[in-house]
Amino acid sequence: MIDYLAVFITFFAVIDPVGTVPVFIAVTGKYDPKTQRRIALLATLVSACVLLFFVVIGEVLLKALSIPLPAFQISGGIVLFLFALNMIFGDSKPEEEIKLLEKSHKETAIFPLAVPSIAGPGAMLAAVLLTENAIFSILEQVQTALIMLSVLALVYVLMLLSGFITRFIGSSGASVISRVMGLILSSIATTNILTGFSEYYRFIQV
Repeated sequence: MIDYLAVFITFFAVIDPVGTVPVFIAVTGKYDPKTQRRIALLATLVSACVLLFFVVIGEVLLKALSIPLPAFQISGGIVLFLFALNMIFGDSKPEEEIKLLEKSHKETAIFPLAVPSIAGPGAMLAAVLLTENAIFSILEQVQTALIMLSVLALVYVLMLLSGFITRFIGSSGASVISRVMGLILSSIATTNILTGFSEYYRFIQV
């Protein structure tokens, strides 16, 4: 029997529904409300598909490719760190507006919102570790997947409510939050990388 609360807290921490809101505001600020709702829905669906993929065959795929979990965590952390750097430094305002106009809302929903913001390396790793075939039964894995989907549903609701937040903070506030979240994400990415190196060192010592 799985610990429902512990699993929920784990996914809540690695997916970070609250932290997704400023990221959503930052990358969808130039779209109209209707398009923003489409982006929120598509990002949630893509994230669910990605994480369910890792729940079902993530462990098998990594083992088949002889990729240890720490190596996956390190590479995921690097990708997240690069995304965080882009949030911190970004482009100048005119260049950013041009890029957003050229970029379709589907591309925005997939990257950087769905991956690596929502379905980040930490969430992917948690999806694999909390559904290990050698430890958990099929029923327990299904229960874990449902809890994970409930956290993603919470992410979707908070993204839909981001419009109310935008009205209060404005574009300048969104820019500030984007850079602050970039710093936080870079710290999380660095932690993932360092933890990955530590775990990989233990792995090669075995």
